[in-house]
Amino acid sequence: METQNLRGGAEMTAAMLISGTIGWFVLQSGEPALQVVFWRCSFGALALLVACWALGLFRSSKLTLGLFTWTALGGVAIVLNWALLFASFSKASIAVSTVVYNTQPFMLTAIAMIAFGERPGLRKLGWLAIAFVGVVMIISTRPGSNYIGADYGLGIALALGAAALYAAAAAIAKKLKGVPPHLIALIQVSVGVLMLAPFMSFAELPQTASAWASLATLGVLHTGVMYVLLYGAIQKLPTTMVAALSYVYPIAAIAVDFMAFGTALQPIQFLGSAAIILAAAGVSMGWPLLPQLTRRPLQAGE
Repeated sequence: METQNLRGGAEMTAAMLISGTIGWFVLQSGEPALQVVFWRCSFGALALLVACWALGLFRSSKLTLGLFTWTALGGVAIVLNWALLFASFSKASIAVSTVVYNTQPFMLTAIAMIAFGERPGLRKLGWLAIAFVGVVMIISTRPGSNYIGADYGLGIALALGAAALYAAAAAIAKKLKGVPPHLIALIQVSVGVLMLAPFMSFAELPQTASAWASLATLGVLHTGVMYVLLYGAIQKLPTTMVAALSYVYPIAAIAVDFMAFGTALQPIQFLGSAAIILAAAGVSMGWPLLPQLTRRPLQAGE
């Protein structure tokens, strides 16, 4: 069990570190967000096709029409989520967009309330309030960066929209029990190719080798390889450990943004980022808002 946890932890950490570099490759490609998503889906579909074939998932899977339909709907949400997130990078910075994007657990809580009638409870509402304060602190000022545009507020809104779409995809995923995760990913990126193909201008393909290399990396490494690592880790690790290690992603993104582009968060934005990450972790792992005090048993004569 310990060896399995160590291997799963290494896989999860690697997947999150890879995720943290996505923004850099998106900006390095120099392509519009929709173009980047299309090519990510295209290269990712090829990589996942190989992975599914190698794992024998086409032979062993029992995919019904109903499950396929739900998987495809999840794919629509995932693809639109990528489009909004990638568009937010050049407006709000990789660091800020990624941190705001990690409000996903609260979006999922809202969806559960609306769609499934679940009541979040005071603990989740308390963490939600902390995350909301964190978002306000981030929006209150702009980070020091030489590449973000004038539409900083729009960038924040796009990242929040991406988080909501990701939460919708996660809610749909609850209906996909029994479907191999690599096959889910393959279907979803294939849906992305079909969705975005009509909007692509194939007469204006990327012109440089570096742009193609960035797009291919996003498809093969950040989609194919990362999904294999991520799903492999999820199968090996307890849920709490998966949730804890997932916060390597925003921390890595902040570091990459600083090292690659010199983006420096203001002190209040650091505090806001910490509040969001802490609150999201608290919801994911069921932490109490305040330490629970345990009473010492009374001794005889007391």
